[in-house]
Amino acid sequence: MSAYTALARASYKASVRDGTTLFFTFAFPLVFLVIFGLIFRNQEVAETGHGYIDFIAPGVLSWGLASAALFGVSFTLMQWRNDDLLRIIRLSPTSIWSVVGSRYAVALAIGVAQSLLFVGVAMLPFLGMRPDGKWPLSLPMMLLAVTTFLALGLIVGSRADTAEAVAAIANCIVVPMAFLSGSFYPLELMPGWLQGISRALPLRYVNDGMAYAFTGFGSMTDYLVACGALVGFAVVFAVIGVRTFRWSHSS
Repeated sequence: MSAYTALARASYKASVRDGTTLFFTFAFPLVFLVIFGLIFRNQEVAETGHGYIDFIAPGVLSWGLASAALFGVSFTLMQWRNDDLLRIIRLSPTSIWSVVGSRYAVALAIGVAQSLLFVGVAMLPFLGMRPDGKWPLSLPMMLLAVTTFLALGLIVGSRADTAEAVAAIANCIVVPMAFLSGSFYPLELMPGWLQGISRALPLRYVNDGMAYAFTGFGSMTDYLVACGALVGFAVVFAVIGVRTFRWSHSS
């Protein structure tokens, strides 16, 4: 068994065993979906042919994917470092890419399951989401979202030494970003200067890409710009994360 396979299996078992975290990873976005869906039930956005749920659901899903990827890798790295697992792994012929890659595989699996469940619930009659024919474009966007926020989580998990620190830092990143990026509140209703700030946030581009995939609203150019921006963010975060990675508290 390769080091990558062993680490991926360990990450998977750790994720499945932590039932509480796993439950809220899937349930929390669904709570927001149901709340917003019931508030705007049967209401349509003028001149689009889509209901409010079609625009709300992609934003909430984007936030859910980002949160799961960011928190998942952050907590894992912090816990493994505190348990001296990373120090032991470092003594073996295992590279940092095997450590990150193993967690990446688990994050992708969780992201796929999370997306399938979320969209399935959103399409139930009492919510009534109707995905556009371009919905397959949500798959590469999901991949890019998980990649980008896992890379960001690599930075957080490398610097935070306690569960409380991980939670505080991650929440300070993803919660304000969700509001400023349009996950819960339409960007069009925000002041121009806030819309400008949102362009510096990766979640803005996940929202844009998901909205285009599920509603067809916008243009293919906007979608490709969103993909390119996320690739750029992912590369920058990954480089910073690798350079700041700590195998133990002393290194």
